[in-house]
Order: sequence, then C-alpha cells, then structure tokens
Amino acid sequence: MRALIITGALLVGTFAASNASAASIYAGQARAAQVCSHCHGLRTPSADAPFPSLAGRDVEYLQMALKQYRDKTRKSDIMNAIAGSMSDNDIENVAAYYARQKANP
Repeated sequence: MRALIITGALLVGTFAASNASAASIYAGQARAAQVCSHCHGLRTPSADAPFPSLAGRDVEYLQMALKQYRDKTRKSDIMNAIAGSMSDNDIENVAAYYARQKANP
C-alpha cells in the first residue's frame, strides 16, 4: 500500500512538472509574439530581415543574451529597451519557446 501511495505521488509530481514546463513555453510564445516577432519572427524572420532567427538556439545562450541586454552589459539601443521590460520569468519563457522551435537552414 505504501509503495502505491509513493508511486501515485511521483506520478502526480511528474505530471505537474510537465504541465509547468508546457505553460512556460506557451507564455514564452505569447511574449515573443508581443516583443520579439517583429524583428526575429516567431519561427523565422522575414527573408530580408537583418536580424538573426532565434529558433533552435541554445536556451542558456538566449537567457544569457537577454539578461545582458536587460542589464545593459551588452549594448544595443533596441535590445536594451526591449529586454529592459522583461522579467526573469519572461526571459526564461521566451528562451524556452525559441529553443524548442525548429531552426530553418
């Protein structure tokens, strides 16, 4: 009986963790649509855009870059202003969203 309770608790915890992860990706997509997609696109930028695609980039790299822009230790007038409005949670969500997108060659 005790093993059954422990197994049930582990399954509930796993399910809750996977839902939290999925929710952050959806929140990241919504935030990216608001502040990132105009230059970087949601999946790919427009063909003539001078901005890099963020799809498929490493999540840690994206988080680090956005925090550096927000904290103005990485300089770009546009990115400093945009990232300046992002919380740590926003940055984690947006980075998770873009990292999960398939990069187009």
